[in-house]
Amino acid sequence: MLPNLRSNEELLKEIENLSGQRIIDCYQCGECTAGCPVAFAMEPVPNQAIRLLQLGYIDEVLKSSGIWLCASCNVCGERCPRGVDYGKIADALRTINLRNNNYPLVLEKIDKEFINQAPQQAFIAAFRKLTT
Repeated sequence: MLPNLRSNEELLKEIENLSGQRIIDCYQCGECTAGCPVAFAMEPVPNQAIRLLQLGYIDEVLKSSGIWLCASCNVCGERCPRGVDYGKIADALRTINLRNNNYPLVLEKIDKEFINQAPQQAFIAAFRKLTT
C-alpha cells in the first residue's frame, strides 16, 4: 500500500500523465506480450498488467516484479495497434514507486561474489531504473 492514500482514479491519472499513454486504449490483443523479450520472466506480463490497471488493481501492479523487469526496448509500443507503449507505463509505475521509496534493489543486500562476477552492464541497467 502506498503511504499516501490516493484514490485509484488519481493514481491512474498520474500513470497516464507520467507515461503519456491512455490505459483505456488497450483492448488486450496481446501483441505487446507476444513481442516482449522478457515476458517469460514478468509477472504479470504487459497486457495483463494493463488489464489490471484498467480494472483498478493499481496497487497489485505497483508491487509486481514485472515493472522492474521491463527492458524498455519499446517492442511493445511498436507492435501495439493502438499505440499503447507498456514500457512507458512501466517507467511511470517505477517512478511512482521511487517517489514513495519503494524499490526492490538495495546495493548493500547484493551478494559481493555476485557483484564481482556480474557484467557491468547488468548493474548499469538495474540502477538506471532507480533514476527518473
